[in-house]
Amino acid sequence: MEEFVSFDLSPGLAAPLVLLCLLISAFFSSGETAITGCSVPRMHRLAQQGNKRAATVNALLEQKDRVIGALLFGNNVVNILAASLTTAVLTDIFGSAGVFYATIVVTVLVVIFAEVLPKTYALLHTDRVALMLAPAMMLALKILSPLAHALTETVRFIIRNLGLMPRAGESEEASDETLRGAIDLHGGDAGEPPPERAMLRSVLDLGDLTVAAVMTHRQQVAMVDAAQPTSKIIEQVLEGPYTRVPLYRGEPDNVIGVVHAKALFRAVAAHPNDVDTIDITTVMGPPWFIPEATTLIDQLQAFRDRREHFALVIDEYGAVRGIVTLEDILEEIVGDISDEHDPTVAGVEPQADGSYISVGTVPVRDLNREFGWRLPEDVATTVAGLVLHEARRIPEVGQTYAFHGFRFEILGRERNQVTRLKLIPPPPAAEAAAMD
Repeated sequence: MEEFVSFDLSPGLAAPLVLLCLLISAFFSSGETAITGCSVPRMHRLAQQGNKRAATVNALLEQKDRVIGALLFGNNVVNILAASLTTAVLTDIFGSAGVFYATIVVTVLVVIFAEVLPKTYALLHTDRVALMLAPAMMLALKILSPLAHALTETVRFIIRNLGLMPRAGESEEASDETLRGAIDLHGGDAGEPPPERAMLRSVLDLGDLTVAAVMTHRQQVAMVDAAQPTSKIIEQVLEGPYTRVPLYRGEPDNVIGVVHAKALFRAVAAHPNDVDTIDITTVMGPPWFIPEATTLIDQLQAFRDRREHFALVIDEYGAVRGIVTLEDILEEIVGDISDEHDPTVAGVEPQADGSYISVGTVPVRDLNREFGWRLPEDVATTVAGLVLHEARRIPEVGQTYAFHGFRFEILGRERNQVTRLKLIPPPPAAEAAAMD
């Protein structure tokens, strides 16, 4: 019979070894929690400021799967070693009952001191723990790198064959949702939300909105016929509140240029005695046409590159749909920007009974921003367009429709266009509960 080499492990030697295993396990547990929960933007900023530990954390984050694999592998090894040492000692003391006692002792020690306690502390001080343990985690990764690499590749192979790999674009979508969630948490929930929260959320929406959503519709655009005498053109520009006015010839779709009030007045100063001798085509600037599908973020960049504030929006057939300005895009971020030259009539008149009388061309997005409503903005640009979309027909004057909790009464119509309507918003939650 072969004899196995055996040795006696005294309690005096086993206890420090078990304690060492628990300390190493606590390191692995807290490191795992810290590296998965630390603030990536803060670490990036600290690294830019010269923090070497933050740079180490960033290096670990770039290979997070390998780091987690190494930490989990090391954690399991030391936990198993602690269990084996404890079982060996207690078996020598209590015989077969020592297995039961060892299970209880190791479970209590590992759960409290190697898992819950270090992970809870790391969760409460994530960034601090990540910075503190970064060099040690990098050393552990280098030591366990071969095993960690083999473990990571094995896990990836299994996930890939189970069809659990993330879809293309899923990580970008998750990052966007994470950023939006961080913005929503900014400032807490108590009291009035900070204004920068709405601004940051609006900035993220610039890539999803098109100029068609914020443009001024052509029916509300002050356009001037260039065939008129120059004196008449000057009179019309002076009567309007705008500094840039499109000029057309023949029909409004044939825009030939944009005249700036300052350039026009310079020409008038140069010909004070006979303004009709001014050739308006020498004063106006070339028109800038952009597709209505242009996103706001792209148009904002285009305004910066061209150093212009004004563009004409056209549809796929080349017809002018309206105009968009730099102010329109900025208002999407900071809210309405009003000055002394803005028109006083916004197109919406509040009524004493809580309803609103609105012209059909008022943008749905403006209503939502002004009154905090949640009317859909992706099916139509104007409130009249929303009614047409929901009604699936051209409504008659006097008809009333109810959708999205609102009631829409048609007050005016010209040809096939709804020009005026009454909006009755839903009652507040308290009133609605009382009515039920």
